[in-house]
Amino acid sequence: MKFSSRGRGLARAALVIAVPGLMVLLSAVARADSANGGISEGLRFGEQDGESLYRAVCQSCHMPAGQGAQGAGAYPALAGNPRVAASRYVATNVLHGRKGMPSFKAAMSDEQVALVVNFVRTHLGNDYKDPISAADVESLR
Repeated sequence: MKFSSRGRGLARAALVIAVPGLMVLLSAVARADSANGGISEGLRFGEQDGESLYRAVCQSCHMPAGQGAQGAGAYPALAGNPRVAASRYVATNVLHGRKGMPSFKAAMSDEQVALVVNFVRTHLGNDYKDPISAADVESLR
C-alpha cells in the first residue's frame, strides 16, 4: 500500500505523540516489575531525586533542557517559564495533568512530586528558592 505525503505526515505525527507516552509507561512498568521481583504492584516511579524523576518522566516531552517542543503536539517550555514561579501550579499540573499532559498522581508519591517540582523550579534556567513540601503536595491531591 502506498501512502500520500499527507498520510505519511499524519502517521509520523501520531508517532511523535504516542511514542513518548508509551516510553514513559513502559519504563514505569519495567521499574515496577524489577523492584517487585517481576510482579507489578502498579505503575509507580522508583526514582527518588528530582533530577532522576525529571529525566525519567518529564524530559521526553519537555526536552532535556526544559526548552519544550512544538510539532504534532505542544509541550510548553519549563525553562524560564514564569508560571514555574508558583510551586502549587506546577505540582497541580504534575498531579492532575493539564491539556495533553497526563496525571502522575497515581505514579508518584507526594515526596516524588515535591522533588521533581523543586528540581524544575531550581534548574533549567529557573531560580525559585521557595521549595514545595510533600505535605503541600498532599493537600493538592
